[in-house]
Amino acid sequence: MNAAIRFCIYAAIGYGLLTLLVFFLQRRMIYFPDPDRPAPEIVQAVGLQYWPAEGKRYKGFVDRAHPQTARGTLIVFHGNAGAAWHREYYVRALKPLGYRVVLAEYPGYAGRPGTLSEASLVKDAVDTIKEVRKAFEGPIYLLGESMGCGVAAAAAVWEDISTAGLILITPWDSLPDLAQSLYWYLPARFLTRDRFDSVTNLRAYSGPVAVAVAGRDEVIPKRHSMRLYGSLKAPKRLWIFEGAGHNSWPTDPGAAWWGEVMAFVAGDASPSAGQESTALGR
Repeated sequence: MNAAIRFCIYAAIGYGLLTLLVFFLQRRMIYFPDPDRPAPEIVQAVGLQYWPAEGKRYKGFVDRAHPQTARGTLIVFHGNAGAAWHREYYVRALKPLGYRVVLAEYPGYAGRPGTLSEASLVKDAVDTIKEVRKAFEGPIYLLGESMGCGVAAAAAVWEDISTAGLILITPWDSLPDLAQSLYWYLPARFLTRDRFDSVTNLRAYSGPVAVAVAGRDEVIPKRHSMRLYGSLKAPKRLWIFEGAGHNSWPTDPGAAWWGEVMAFVAGDASPSAGQESTALGR
């Protein structure tokens, strides 16, 4: 056997092993939870409290001074890293606009028991939405960030779930398509077990959908967000932060775009404001 043939055999074996490794370890490549449940004093230090109550069965966090009456409730589904309580900037941005904010936590994150998988996260999101419906009056809006967009999109069309609108920040179209784009040298589309296919999930969604895209997103390339936006049949509006990366879009509570987004999804915007994109620098 000559050297070229041996090289091809070894390369094929190596490629096969790499493919198997990715298949079996893929969820470690998707989910990056902070596994530790924060102490109550840490949660309080950032102005939050456990929701619906402190303990092992909590489902997220709310502002310690969350209003008993509000224009509605936003349930935030965060990205794949860290924990929900790290996203208190959503409370600072949306509370002044008159909204109650629930920072939903996932199974397997921040001390919550459960499995890290699409089925587990979406089912728990549905349970959280139902819990919010029982606890608070008024419309419910879902806000997804990165992976959380996939969770929100899947939960929004679950049977018996009614939401007033969606806000999707740096979303992807489907996880298999994104994986294939990032790992072009592997059959990633066929290896991916968790689908988070927002294009399919939102095909029949009829509520308003606000989409925010980072123009220089290095994690979810812009074209994947735009493909999702283009597929939406519901009333929609697009915000593009041209110079922003995946983790550098404007979270500043004073940024005008927060008010624009909420005016659109809540139906307060003029009809002409709900069709075209708004490009913003960063």
